[in-house]
Amino acid sequence: MNRKIIKQAFIKSLPVMAGYVVLGTGFGILLRTAGYGLCWALAMSVFIYAGSMQYVGVGLLSGGASILTTALTTFMVNARHLFYSISMVDRYKDAGKYKPYLIFALTDETYSLLFDGNAPDQKHATEYRFFVSLFNQCYWVTGSVLGSLLGAVLPFSTAGIEFSMTALFIASFTENWLSTGDHRPALTGLLATLLCLILFGPERFLIPAMLLITLALSVHSKRKDAAA
Repeated sequence: MNRKIIKQAFIKSLPVMAGYVVLGTGFGILLRTAGYGLCWALAMSVFIYAGSMQYVGVGLLSGGASILTTALTTFMVNARHLFYSISMVDRYKDAGKYKPYLIFALTDETYSLLFDGNAPDQKHATEYRFFVSLFNQCYWVTGSVLGSLLGAVLPFSTAGIEFSMTALFIASFTENWLSTGDHRPALTGLLATLLCLILFGPERFLIPAMLLITLALSVHSKRKDAAA
């Protein structure tokens, strides 16, 4: 495997590392506080790997939620990933053996790093995306394990800890804004979200906003391809 590709993927993932280790630690502490130990934190971060849903999952586990409730909640929380996937179909269609993991590991932050389609070496673009995704999950797993261990020996107040996910989304947006000269996708996301928030309210705006963003970016992509 090309070491240069691995190094480039690692450098690209560094902004997420800073967030994921902290957020994963928060999740591990929260899970430990709810009575679930290290094995639970490790298993959830390896096999579920859905940041905000893992936070929600702590409440579902501790509250004794039914399978149906858990399934419906998971779908609602993670429905946005359906729209992420649509915009990544062309990039992942020839990913071969890497495709299952790339699909599994497409979190919000990984998407923010990969959605523009840019790669240092297009010949090895799939490997580059794989390692960006893998590094990001390793950061999350590391944070989760660390949080579980710390939660077992140190007293923590978990009040307000769920806001850490919002903070990471803002950091990812800022990093993307600073690293690219084309701000139209970011502005499209902001305006579409604001419009849907006004029209549908804070409880129902997410899915309409994602639909509108996906439609707008698809139209923009087709016009860009036609102009090229």
